[in-house]
Amino acid sequence: MEIIIIAAIANNNIIGKDGTIPWHSKEDFKHFKETTLGFPIIMGRKTFQSIGKPLVKRKNIIITRDKNYIYNHEDVFVFNDLINSIEFCRGENYEKVFIIGGAEIYIQALKFADRLIISHMKLETEGDTFFPEFENEWKVELSKDYNDFILKEWVRK
Repeated sequence: MEIIIIAAIANNNIIGKDGTIPWHSKEDFKHFKETTLGFPIIMGRKTFQSIGKPLVKRKNIIITRDKNYIYNHEDVFVFNDLINSIEFCRGENYEKVFIIGGAEIYIQALKFADRLIISHMKLETEGDTFFPEFENEWKVELSKDYNDFILKEWVRK
């Protein structure tokens, strides 16, 4: 099973501000949906709450330290750590799983992810949440230019 981090990052490494994405790009949302549809998506509780609802046609997996956190929905699964959530997906025989944030989950996942799919947004913005540094251990395998962003797929060096 391939473990893929997917993120949108401003030129100054910002990924969030006050719990939300500080820009709106229909083009990037479309890319995200087309890429992740049909596969499990793993996210932290804060990321899930910022989205506000389960994303359709995907298993939504929430990581939280709160052992009492419950979200009753057939497509939502709650785990207390990232490794157990990935093992769950492996047991379900998925071809790939997507890690969709936030910053703490990205930091943990960078240690063992197989691929990064990064929308490098063509903007700088203010924010309080940053994507972790990663370029030293990864190389660009594919690059594609869009109106709002440059999509790069990264693999380990």
